[in-house]
Amino acid sequence: MELLYLGLMSGTSLDGIDAALVRLDQSSPSMDASLEAFRTIPFSRDQRASIEAALAGGSQPAASVRELARLNRKLGEWFADAALELLNDAGVESESVAAVGSHGQTIWHEPPAKGGRSPGSTLQLGEAAVIAERLGVPVVSDFRARDVAAGGQGAPLVPLVDRVLFSSPDRHRALQNIGGMANVSFLPAGSASPSDPPPIMVAFDTGPGVAVIDRVVQELTAGVESFDRDGRRAAAAQPNQILLARLLDDAYFREPPPKSTGREYFGGEYALRLIDVARQIGIEEEEVIVATATALTAHSIADAYRCFAPRGQEPQECFVSGGGARNPTLMGMLSEQLSPMPVADLSKLGWDPDAKEAVAFAILAHLFQQGLPGNVPSVTGARGPRILGKLSPA
Repeated sequence: MELLYLGLMSGTSLDGIDAALVRLDQSSPSMDASLEAFRTIPFSRDQRASIEAALAGGSQPAASVRELARLNRKLGEWFADAALELLNDAGVESESVAAVGSHGQTIWHEPPAKGGRSPGSTLQLGEAAVIAERLGVPVVSDFRARDVAAGGQGAPLVPLVDRVLFSSPDRHRALQNIGGMANVSFLPAGSASPSDPPPIMVAFDTGPGVAVIDRVVQELTAGVESFDRDGRRAAAAQPNQILLARLLDDAYFREPPPKSTGREYFGGEYALRLIDVARQIGIEEEEVIVATATALTAHSIADAYRCFAPRGQEPQECFVSGGGARNPTLMGMLSEQLSPMPVADLSKLGWDPDAKEAVAFAILAHLFQQGLPGNVPSVTGARGPRILGKLSPA
């Protein structure tokens, strides 16, 4: 039996909403999945600004409860608009969709402290009831909360889907996502089924993806540019090795998994500190600062592989998804750092590199409906397998 699911994802890069229509073959023991349609609907300048205002923290004033409540409703409308736009493009009626899996927009993500000193907390906005009302389709949302309640990091949540969709029968693989943050799933050779017990896997957030690069570019260009298009600025200079070494000397990179991070750590204030330190050590050329921020992502990913890849199952190939896969300078740096391991984007496996996380949340909605766990306790640190998500009925 084949079913259609729709996945919605807005990540830490804040570039827009990814919408993926996925066909699942339940008759296949490995749950064959195919991408029927995919679109990224970019956020307008005003939409992005309203989200960034809600992300303010640290030395910046936080958004009010009123602003958060209004943004929650607006995001629900924007997610519903994205879903309807995708269905219209695909010529599919909403009634044909078994369920929507909506990740929402992360506003705050605080992993639990090591040693149980304090519990974690996570907040994703994008009112699922609005999506259900607009589409007339069941919506599964708020996937991270149950894993966090069970003592887990609540992230990353894509490794189980990575294992099912992208495992090789005879080669160990790394599935590297580079969105606003970067996360890796180390996939041992062998096939997998979603009904199997959650495997013992190693997967975690390696650190910054493109969020720091984007914010550095925004700051250096006074907002004229929002990101380093095609990696041109980074390609115009060499990274400063003194600054890079200081950036890599960060406790997060040394911390063993399970671990996760977000803009609360590698966000706007981090990018501003990076620029300040660069100026203090005499770096004037803006392209050098952008190149160093880009090298930080590539080096931190490669260092994570060297430190934390499972022994005896070190990856033999790496496939990259997310917006970072479209940055040729970043991809070149990553290839150099991981050499001689081959590095390619996910299109080499027949999947759109931008679509993977939206696809993952479509599949997590399916697992919710089937009563199957969606987390991997060895990845998140949760006390055990948990069914993830909350249901807003049609």
